[in-house]
Amino acid sequence: MPKPAEKKRFNWRLLLAVLAGLMLFVSTAYAARRMQSMLLANERFFLQPITESGAPGVRVEGNRYASRDRILLAFAADLNRSIFSVPLAERRRRLLAIDWIEDASVLRIWPNELIVKVKERRPVAFAKLPIGVSGQFRYLLIDGQGVLMSVPRERFDFPVLTGITEDQRDAERKARVVSLQQVLHALGPSAAAMISEVNVASPQDVRISAKVGGRAVELWLGDRNYLARFQNFTGHFDEIARGTDQASGFDLRIDGQITTIR
Repeated sequence: MPKPAEKKRFNWRLLLAVLAGLMLFVSTAYAARRMQSMLLANERFFLQPITESGAPGVRVEGNRYASRDRILLAFAADLNRSIFSVPLAERRRRLLAIDWIEDASVLRIWPNELIVKVKERRPVAFAKLPIGVSGQFRYLLIDGQGVLMSVPRERFDFPVLTGITEDQRDAERKARVVSLQQVLHALGPSAAAMISEVNVASPQDVRISAKVGGRAVELWLGDRNYLARFQNFTGHFDEIARGTDQASGFDLRIDGQITTIR
């Protein structure tokens, strides 16, 4: 005869384990919620109004030319609120929108302080920017990435870069800055010191304004052999000066040849 089927016993241990896990989850979630509420509501963690010294609210490090006021403005909405409610990624994005700031980080410091660390851009030239069609210009600084920056109250010894506009994309301006740097590197410090302006409206047709023998000249260098072409001009300058007393522009784009531009 077949054996009668055994009755399944109810697994009380499994039920108790599930209930214990559920209670642990609920209590942990409740504690976390209470902790979050405490961190957000307790005035001990509130970001204080920013004083002239920057403490104890927001401490700014690494800025020399970037406006401290513009940096602090990014955190205006966070005053008198918990530092744990500050959206750090969003605040970093706001900081990166400031022209002089290349990189930035924001750190929470217990109990109610933020530290802002910035890395500033390094300018390489003055950008001469046309103002509409008025024939007038304004000047900004430009870095190696083609980013334009406001000019602080500080002296900079840079050449002027023309052929740059504010409508150009950073990548377009960067290509023109690269042309500037190639010219200055090729000519070397002594020749570069004679240059006041570099025109890169066409990176394939670079022109420079320089002072040679006390005379202001514009030299069309093209896109290669900058040093050889410049030295050929300066080496024959006395002869050129005697024969072209009124000319100020010279085309050097054909190696070994100098053509007067009137």
